[in-house]
Amino acid sequence: MAKLILSLDGLVLNEFSLVKERTSIGRKPHNDIQIDNLAVSGEHAVVVTIGNDCFLEDVGSTNGTLVNGAPVKKHLLRNNDVIELGKYKLTFAGKIPTPAAADYEKTMVWRPADAKQAAAPKAAPANPPPVNPPPVNPAPVNPPPVNPPPAPGKPARTVAPAAAGMIAAPARGVAKDGAARTPVWKIGLVLLAILILGYLLFGLRG
Repeated sequence: MAKLILSLDGLVLNEFSLVKERTSIGRKPHNDIQIDNLAVSGEHAVVVTIGNDCFLEDVGSTNGTLVNGAPVKKHLLRNNDVIELGKYKLTFAGKIPTPAAADYEKTMVWRPADAKQAAAPKAAPANPPPVNPPPVNPAPVNPPPVNPPPAPGKPARTVAPAAAGMIAAPARGVAKDGAARTPVWKIGLVLLAILILGYLLFGLRG
């Protein structure tokens, strides 16, 4: 809470807390701060308190009001301001804000260079890390058919490329071992001829 400290020739006489919205100063007894001295007018000045601010206003005094040696009509009081009324002095002791209140709504220092740096895009790295491509599985390759070695005394058989993995059936009239095969009807004709020839031979002798 702000207050006024009354002193004369450096000697503190009294202290007055500024609890009212309007605090009067003068020589007459009805004033909130009475200074019984002929140099002080009956109603000399007032201090108006609005929130945390205190304003000193001269109300038409004869000798005027000085603040820090300079005459004023209306003045916003600051901490350690000295009000001079004749030979008397009133020192203003304002309310010192706490650190939390002092830091409230503190203006941030903004520089154009900081704005440009924040707006500039980040540069890409000079040497980006290599990206390994996914492994490619080669397509399966069908190995060429392998012809088995021929057995002793038997001709070799070759597997045609178009029918890889399959064994070709032997041709008609050819044995499995590759030798030529005589048709059955021919064998029948030969046997019939032998029978006829034998009958004729044995019939002539009889």
